[in-house]
Amino acid sequence: MATSWSEYGSYLVLVVLLVIAPGPDTMVMLKNSLASGGRGGLASIGGIAAGNIINGSAAALGLGALVTQSQVLFTTLRWLGVVYLCYLGVQALRGAWRGDYSGKVGASARTSGLRCFREGFLSNVTNPKVLVMYLSVLPQFIDPVHTSVGEALLLANTVGVLGAVWLLLVLFFVQRVRVWLNRRPVRRAMDALTGTALVGFGAALAAPS
Repeated sequence: MATSWSEYGSYLVLVVLLVIAPGPDTMVMLKNSLASGGRGGLASIGGIAAGNIINGSAAALGLGALVTQSQVLFTTLRWLGVVYLCYLGVQALRGAWRGDYSGKVGASARTSGLRCFREGFLSNVTNPKVLVMYLSVLPQFIDPVHTSVGEALLLANTVGVLGAVWLLLVLFFVQRVRVWLNRRPVRRAMDALTGTALVGFGAALAAPS
């Protein structure tokens, strides 16, 4: 490997710090795990991981720079991300406002799973800040002359793998305390929290850099 194992270890430390920071991915997974149970949480993680693979691979192959350098493409993607995050946030806030949790979790499981996967995927792939993160971190550990395409892809997709592992740990914790979380006051508070956070992330994405 052009990147030494010690450098890769430093890279892992940086990636861990990045993935454990609460962001839209975490909020989407929490929202869907509360609404659709563990299956919904897993589907969301799958969609988020797919989005990370696309973003990471694009950055590693040099395609991500084309997006960030094109004002039209970047702005279009940014506003798609803003609208989608705010849409998901408003959904969660509406659920908190209504406070109707009488329906069974897991009803229409297949449809719910596809929806959760789609929400995880779209919330990640339409957020250009994810792509910018890859483009900011990867060049610090990639030698344009000696690093192979395979090594660049390994570094990029390490982010997606560790991100999925972290979200699985969060989901495991959520499922362990599910009985408490399903209490109506707690559930309404969690929906309000995730909804507000998602709208906040959308607003932050809308703000000029």
